Amino acid sequence: MGAKTALLAFTDDDLPPALRGATRSDPAEVIELVRELHPGYEVTPLGDGSLGDDVYPPDDTSYATALAGAELFCDRRLVCDRPSQLPARLLRAGADRRIIMHGMHSVSDSLCFAVWENGDLVRSLSLSPDGGIAEDIGEPYEFELPYWAGRHPVEPTFSQDPYPLPFHPLELGEDALRALFGFILEGRPHPDDVDPFGVHLHGFRAADLTGREQSERETTMDQLLKRMESPRRYRMMPDGTLRETSDGES
Repeated sequence: MGAKTALLAFTDDDLPPALRGATRSDPAEVIELVRELHPGYEVTPLGDGSLGDDVYPPDDTSYATALAGAELFCDRRLVCDRPSQLPARLLRAGADRRIIMHGMHSVSDSLCFAVWENGDLVRSLSLSPDGGIAEDIGEPYEFELPYWAGRHPVEPTFSQDPYPLPFHPLELGEDALRALFGFILEGRPHPDDVDPFGVHLHGFRAADLTGREQSERETTMDQLLKRMESPRRYRMMPDGTLRETSDGES
């Protein structure tokens, strides 16, 4: 599994039907939406994209579209590890509507998703194997229940250590993506799934001219590097098992 997402949507109703009927949106309307979400930033057009290609954009980049009854944004800065901490300006932007967030990252096996209804957080889940369950608010959705019931255990890895969660976050993440957004990135699509490559997006560079965001990213990266463990190496034994080797062992 290698999928990554950074999605935030404001919608009047269920989002999948809006995505199935997606047409090319007005770039002038979309750039104003991006400016609303990034007040004070310099927002400049980058060109066209698609939901399938640009669901996890690079730093300082936002892809978005305006649909019938919904707006969709792909932007890493709009996704919170703890969705309950969604900034007030984003809650105001989606006032009196449904707000849907989805973020997952294949490197850390992390997942978060959340839904607000008319400003009230009705469901939030955030978890990763390293951090455990960081947030679990509201009643689980139906698509979650088999995971919590233990029907999707994770097979042992090379180290044979048990996986620290009862299921793989990215596997649940794909089901959450289908249920909330109507498409998946990995796995076999259903006949009625949205084709993410058929959903046109407008791309923008949204830059913080103060340099604050870049400084925060550098600080976060330094902290992550300090917490990283040394790499673990294994050797295949004659009986087919793997044995961890020590430093300097050939």
